[in-house]
Amino acid sequence: MAKIYDTKDHPFELRHEVKRLNTRLDDIATALEKSDFLDMIENYTNPKKRLFANFTAGLSRGLGLTVGTAVVLALLGWLISLFVDLPLIGEYIGQLQRYIDAYKQQ
Repeated sequence: MAKIYDTKDHPFELRHEVKRLNTRLDDIATALEKSDFLDMIENYTNPKKRLFANFTAGLSRGLGLTVGTAVVLALLGWLISLFVDLPLIGEYIGQLQRYIDAYKQQ
């Protein structure tokens, strides 16, 4: 069972404890201010802000995915074009190029 202290019995210890708790609360308040906790709460309580933020995030992800895919495919095409002169791989790539050229002429 917890022992309840009277302030008359230990005034210095209680003052020290209150001071330590106040310092801790100030640290917590500072951390919350630095983390923009109020902005996060406003963002989650305002549906228009949340929809706009999610829309722009999705738009940027889609654009990033498209650009990234184009870059990777271009690099892959360039890398494959270096292997055209190899015997087995070159014949296969040359055949693919003929198919592509025939399709373009249709």
